[in-house]
Parts: sequence; C-alpha cells; structure tokens
Amino acid sequence: MNTYIHSVSLDAEKCTGCTTCMKHCPTEAIRVRGGCAEIDSERCIDCGECIRNCTHNAKKSSYDSFDEIKKYKFKIALPAPALLAQFDNLDNIDYVLQGLLDIGFDDVFEVAKGAEFVSAYTRLYLQTEGIKKPVISSACPVIVRLIGLRFPFLKDNLMPLLPPMEVAASMAKERALMQHPELKREDIGVCFISPCPAKVSYVRNGFGSYKSEVDLVVSMSEIYLLLINVMKREKVCTVSSQAGRIGVSWALCGGEASAIINDKIIAADGINNVISVLDQIEDGNIPPVDFVELNACPGGCVGGVLTIENPFVAKNRLHTLRRYMPVSLNSMPPGESYVPAKYFFLDIPNYKPLSRLSDNIGESMRLMSQIQAVRKELPGIDCGSCGAPNCRAFAEDLVLGHADKNDCIIAYKELIKKYIRDYSGGETVDGQ
Repeated sequence: MNTYIHSVSLDAEKCTGCTTCMKHCPTEAIRVRGGCAEIDSERCIDCGECIRNCTHNAKKSSYDSFDEIKKYKFKIALPAPALLAQFDNLDNIDYVLQGLLDIGFDDVFEVAKGAEFVSAYTRLYLQTEGIKKPVISSACPVIVRLIGLRFPFLKDNLMPLLPPMEVAASMAKERALMQHPELKREDIGVCFISPCPAKVSYVRNGFGSYKSEVDLVVSMSEIYLLLINVMKREKVCTVSSQAGRIGVSWALCGGEASAIINDKIIAADGINNVISVLDQIEDGNIPPVDFVELNACPGGCVGGVLTIENPFVAKNRLHTLRRYMPVSLNSMPPGESYVPAKYFFLDIPNYKPLSRLSDNIGESMRLMSQIQAVRKELPGIDCGSCGAPNCRAFAEDLVLGHADKNDCIIAYKELIKKYIRDYSGGETVDGQ
C-alpha cells in the first residue's frame, strides 16, 4: 500500500478531548484517547471536516509558504476559480489576475481555462463505448480517496482524466517554455492557489504513478490577504482572463456537470450527501445516469476550509460575476476528436479498503464475527464517550486490541452496580 502524506493534522496542545471532530469524520478516522484526539492516517481522506467543526482550532492544514516560490526563476500562479468569489463587488476578473502579478508572480494561468478543456474532453469521453456508467468525476481528490477506501467496487466508475489543476499546470509550463526558450523546466515553479487541504495532499502524493506538475500549493486565504493590498480598480491591467462561464462555474457544485450538456447527470456537495449518493450507486438504487459530479465541500470548492468567504456569499458572487461572461473561451482544436493521451492517468492509487480487517480472507471473517458478537454486548446508543464514534467502531477497536472494554462508560457503570450489589448483599447504594 502507498504511504500517504497527509495535509490535515492535529495540534495536541489545543485539543481539549471533546468528541466534535470524531462525530463529524466521514471515515471514522478519529478516536479520543487519553483526553486527546488521534487521527488514523490510513483512514483520513483530508476532507477538512475536522478543521471545519473543531471549535478549538486544534485541527490544521499544512501547505506551502508563499515565500517558497522565490526559489524559482519563473513563477506561475495557478488560481482556482473559487479565488474570484472571495472579493466583494468584483466586476472584472483581470483585477485579480493583475494582482497576482503585482505580488510577485511572472505569469498567471487560470485553472478555469484548464477546466473548460476538461469539460470538452469529458463530453468526448462519455461517448466512448464500453465505459462503466455512471462515470464519476475524479476532479475532487477527497472523492477519489473516499472511493478507494470505502467504495472500492466503484473504482472503475472513476473518470480517468486528470483534473483541471493538472491540465492547467501542464499547459502553463508548456507556454512558459515556448515564450521563454532560455528557461529550463526546473526553472519554472507552478503555484496552485488552493481552497482546500486535499489538493495539498494530492500534489504531495501524486496520483498513482502520476507525479503532479504543480510544484507548490498555497492557501487561498493567504493569497487573498496579499491581494487586497495591491488590487486597485483604477489600475490598468496588463493581463486578461482567458476563461468563460463554464470554467468559472467549476467552483460551484453543479458547474462541472452542467458543462457536460447532458440531462442524465447528478451533482452533490457536502461529504454526507456524497456518501449517500455513493451508497445508492453501489447498491444500484439510483436512476440511470451518465455522469456524477461529487464535491466534498459544501457548495463546491467555494466551501473549502482554506477560503475566506462564507460559501453561500461566495456562491452568490460567482453567479453575479459570470452573468455577463462568455460561455467559454476554450475548446478542442477543430477536427480533433480524441482526448490527448497525456491527460489520462494510467492507474488509480491503491488503498486498503476500510472494510478489510486483514489481508487474509479467513482471518478477516473471523474478526468480523468477533466484532458482531462484541457489538451485541454493547448498549448501542452511540454516545461516543468511549472515544470511538459509535458502538460498532468501538467493538472493532476492542477486537483489534486498540481499546479496553472499560472505556465504555455505560458498561462500566453496570459493572460497578453489579459489584455494589454483590458487596452489599443484593442492595445498591440507593436501596434498589
């Protein structure tokens, strides 16, 4: 199995041992032991739900510092479309692009432009005979890892196209080398401005055998604070946007799916809604559809934990901004009727499914039988006081030797009552 480098981590000094993060984790990756939360790296999908819900700021995301871009001779900014939604009363995208140049970048390549190419390639891919439907978008790295861990039977449904960030990064480097022949590839640094920690993990881990073209990933909130100090409405912009409504709409839930120009689509956002849709697809309880867009963050990328603005406000801003934009400024070259091979990924990362207790089938079945037996002895109220999110997870921890049965407060209370009864000759301290 791959060793996965995570971008979400715990600040133990700030953790109070409350169970809020544990209850919101979609893969049951968090336990509370010894008065402090613990994150299971094999289960974590870097969705950021623990960061979003922790009231003590004990969960954090790691990302690159903006200053690290200075080590490259030629610096390219790769802004995600969600960046545009962070600014109030923005009526011209060029102000943001010019601002990126003003804070130190040498060039700007919009991820929205790459998204319009991916939309065109997706429409073409869906026409391919023999593909497994519904095709599930692979643009959100949280979804890809979630499927690998929790829904391994749906791996063949994942669309094998690189996400817009990668397409944009590749195009940006090619353009830089063409315009500046004196540069070498290692002289060019591509910096993605990310709305979420999952993109950081994606770049650091690669995608199967594919190594990301992105060199650095910085927080959108950090770049926002730099931009508001240099963005001037009266300033003449030397760069202009090369993306249209389709590309910008990728920041919102449904933006990717709507560009497919197909009625048989589904778009869902929020990790719990995503899991519900995947459950239905796996069980075959969903109407026939061709394409499924899933966004781990509420509202889409505008709801990422590395953004500044409330996702509902950001969504409204993008709706206003794109109202007068052209539909698209990018499409496949005339006569081209295939997806370039370089925009496919060859393999999907291989993760150990959460349901697999052992690599040996017989041993796995034995452990599952034990878990079911232990589960029947527990109270079944899923209070979380034991440090596990529910009684089933606690039963699994017990069987695997990760917990003690006395950690269950309800069971421990009954044990004390029994001890007092036996000690007092059948009566408890309250006379019952």
